[in-house]
Amino acid sequence: MAHKRIKIALLVILIAIVFTFFISFMKGMLGRPFGEKIGVVEIEGVIIESKDTMEDIVKFKEDENIKGVIIRINSPGGSVGPTQEIHKEVKKLREKKKVYVSMGSVCASGGYYIATAGEKIYANPSTITGSIGVIMEQTVIEDLLKKIGIQANTIKSGEYKDAGTPFRKMKKEEKRYLNDILKNIHEQFINDVAEGRKMPIDTAKKFSDGRIFTGTQAKTAGLVDSIGTFYDTVDDLKQTLNIKGKPVLVYGKKPFSFLKWLFSSLSHIITSQCSTTPFKYQFNYRP
Repeated sequence: MAHKRIKIALLVILIAIVFTFFISFMKGMLGRPFGEKIGVVEIEGVIIESKDTMEDIVKFKEDENIKGVIIRINSPGGSVGPTQEIHKEVKKLREKKKVYVSMGSVCASGGYYIATAGEKIYANPSTITGSIGVIMEQTVIEDLLKKIGIQANTIKSGEYKDAGTPFRKMKKEEKRYLNDILKNIHEQFINDVAEGRKMPIDTAKKFSDGRIFTGTQAKTAGLVDSIGTFYDTVDDLKQTLNIKGKPVLVYGKKPFSFLKWLFSSLSHIITSQCSTTPFKYQFNYRP
């Protein structure tokens, strides 16, 4: 009799466990949004690194459930290398899926560089965009060091190894050398804008003097396609993809943390000061 009661008790426990798992499973299923999916890659703030953004792009490219992708950009630009890496990954994404771009309050310089890789660009009427150019900056503290009695000594292996150092004024030949590098990077920017916007090189050059545009001006110039909000971009992509009903927006990693940005910026500055290359080349809009 006792043995039979134990069997019944174990059976009840087993049924309870199965029922609990079933309820949890159904809650999970019911809690999931239904509908076809659109991926959203957010690019916020100064572009310092590209790893997280590229991982989001690759993830959405390989996910068959993601029908199309929106690149949401709210950035004044940033470092050249990460900007070009993201631009290239967006182009690769376009080979497999529809990619639209939505501009926030600012999508300038490196932000605009990335935007040109999208198939269609939306801007708000007052979005600050453009700023197609490259910037190099040098702060010279030579006179200040002399006033406080500090002298800098440099040992170098080549003539241009310390070109742009803050410890002395730049020589004419060093300015020419660095200017040639700047021009080369600028040409890469112009070529990618011309390719992405399907415009003649001469037209792209006309807009590539560093000037900024509002979204409305950019639309007139052919730098963006349409004036509209993020949700206008969603609606347009939804129609293009023939999605019935409300699409599910799948977001990538959280793109911006102030503390992360602060510590990354400080680390970037320290690394730059310790580097044998004194200059940073940037696609960056400075208000």
